Amino acid sequence: MSRDDPPLVDLQCEAHTYPDGTVGMHDVEFSIYPNEVVALIGGNGAGKSTLLEHLNATLVPDDGELLVDGTPITEDNKAHARKEVGFVFQDADTQLVAPTVLDDVLFGLQNYGVPGDEARARAREALATVDASHLEDRIPHYLSGGEKRLVGLAGVLVLEPSVVVLDEPLAGLDPERSRLVADRIAQIHEEGISVVLSTHDLEFAAEVADRVCVMVDGNVAGSGTPREVFYDGALLAKANLHPPAPVRVAREAGLDARAQPVTEADLVALLERPNPASIPADGS
Repeated sequence: MSRDDPPLVDLQCEAHTYPDGTVGMHDVEFSIYPNEVVALIGGNGAGKSTLLEHLNATLVPDDGELLVDGTPITEDNKAHARKEVGFVFQDADTQLVAPTVLDDVLFGLQNYGVPGDEARARAREALATVDASHLEDRIPHYLSGGEKRLVGLAGVLVLEPSVVVLDEPLAGLDPERSRLVADRIAQIHEEGISVVLSTHDLEFAAEVADRVCVMVDGNVAGSGTPREVFYDGALLAKANLHPPAPVRVAREAGLDARAQPVTEADLVALLERPNPASIPADGS
């Protein structure tokens, strides 16, 4: 991740109000930079999904602007935003539209006029990327929740976006499927694609994110590295959130606050040191 590069996506949203008058978001400034993973956390109704849906112009601000690769997005060029910013919805069924998995992954390419043989090769490559090649002849709606999430992710990756957005990617998945999806997210990040996701699983956020943004009442109340956010008790309290288990364990065990473990691996490494109560933040 480098803040020296210009943002891939830059959203300025003074307000977004739904037709029923509900204020979904206000006074939000949110950017995505190359090669980073950003996690949005917050309670139900905090505005996480609303913010995510603005990133590829699924929703547009009542007052504000979306820039993708420096290009202002208007009604005339929303396709640019949707190609560069791929969106995987929480309800995978909303984006599974074709009779087979392979046809579904092909769908976006066909909309962009990619020739048949090339489209089929790219679709198979995208399925292989998420370890779902064995599903290509299956009927999408008969897949498990985790399989649907992977197929939705393949359907986004096939368009070669610079950013992938996932709304609650682990929602409703058992631990095995959650780990599979989490591994695929880590893999696409390693391949140079920036990732933005919302989650209620703070242990997952601590494990995968370079930056964590806390949303409260339709606004970003604070952001920072996982350590900065998960050791900010006042910020978490404002969002009615509890820190991840390793943070709570470290505090209850009276470990040196400077070490600040945020993941299970951090905590184990700290406890394996000869005198964990005196380990400084840099682990030296």
